[in-house]
Amino acid sequence: MFDSLQEKLTKTLRNVQGKGKLSERNMEETLKEIRVALLESDVNYKVVKDFLEKIRQESIGQDVLNAVEPGQLLVKIVHDEIVKLLGDEDNTLHFKESGLSSIMIVGLQGTGKTTQAAKLANLLKKQGRKPLLVAADIIRPAAIEQLQTLGKQIDVEVYSEGIGVPVITQVANSVKYAEEKGYDTLLIDTAGRLQIDEELMQELKDIKDLIHPDEILLTVDAMTGQDIVNVAQTFNELLDVTGLILTKFDGDAKGGAALSVKAVTGVPIKFAGVGEKISDLETFHPDRLAQRILGMGDIVSFVEKAQEEIDMRKAEEMANHLMEGKFTMNDLLSSIEQSRKLGPLSSIMKMMPGMGDMARAINDSDADEELKKIKAIIQSMTPEEREDPSIMRSSHKRRIAKGSGTRVEDVNKLCNQYDKMKKLFKNMSSMQSLFRM
Repeated sequence: MFDSLQEKLTKTLRNVQGKGKLSERNMEETLKEIRVALLESDVNYKVVKDFLEKIRQESIGQDVLNAVEPGQLLVKIVHDEIVKLLGDEDNTLHFKESGLSSIMIVGLQGTGKTTQAAKLANLLKKQGRKPLLVAADIIRPAAIEQLQTLGKQIDVEVYSEGIGVPVITQVANSVKYAEEKGYDTLLIDTAGRLQIDEELMQELKDIKDLIHPDEILLTVDAMTGQDIVNVAQTFNELLDVTGLILTKFDGDAKGGAALSVKAVTGVPIKFAGVGEKISDLETFHPDRLAQRILGMGDIVSFVEKAQEEIDMRKAEEMANHLMEGKFTMNDLLSSIEQSRKLGPLSSIMKMMPGMGDMARAINDSDADEELKKIKAIIQSMTPEEREDPSIMRSSHKRRIAKGSGTRVEDVNKLCNQYDKMKKLFKNMSSMQSLFRM
């Protein structure tokens, strides 16, 4: 998601490099290109109009900051406005200071509601809470069975009285049960429909009136485009939704709806489903997504995810190398090998600055073969070449290609990508202080 938008915005912002001042003349063409990129990515028209006006007001006539190129200043302005668009307020879950907190998971059928309920229970459990899942979708017996299966996988109890007891009675009984057993969080997987209807909404209202939930989270499918805005508006008007769980965030949709939904509905995105595994649910960080959209990667999320799977010392060492611009071919090899534990290779590589082009070129089904090729190339280099690939000449590359069973073109491709990363890390280092302003 956002690949096309990222590519177009990065190219557009590059065009203002080298200009001494952000003037009306050189800004209007840039804004026009940004407008086209956003509209082609399915961002709501009114949202685009307001977004560009804010950038225009922030940009035109501003003097270039000391040691900062106009392109970098514009990147910061666009970055900050994307963050505001996505919601720069507190997007965390809110719980009672003591006693039982409750969260309703609502949404249309087919949006992954039951799976997201289990994923959220797993995430809360890792954070030290004691959740109880409630199977309140008694319309579909399969939903109850699915939740029970997922509950066993993560060792979280699922409360259910089957399909013969009214849902409102089951929810009331689940509250008593949770309090008796010492649970601190109730996660209620409610019923869904193929479309919004009066019966569904009345059932959800009855549950809300009964338990007065601390959070009402709506699951919406990121692949359905602008429909998620309409669905979010309707649910919010009837239930006062407190947050969204955006599912299939790792898909290949244009992504514009995700940029539009907060601005149009006022409902913040709180979580994003980024894969099929039970652990593939991430807290939504607008600033990190803004950096990824602008081609800057997402080192923080990468390291956080890595901390769950790899050695802490290695994770910190790799992050320091990245931010200091001392990234070597050995680091690249290590990071790619470790990323295999973290999910699809293309998804992880998108988090790494400068790797967007390579990520788009990789089909996940062929990822293992691509990894073997990269490993073979790097392992065919001398220690000196791994530390500083710039010392390599044509004869060196022919030797490496022969030793790795690849082509010289493959060696050149990897070296060119590495050079881009080094330059980007250097620019990012110079911009760190700017983004703290």
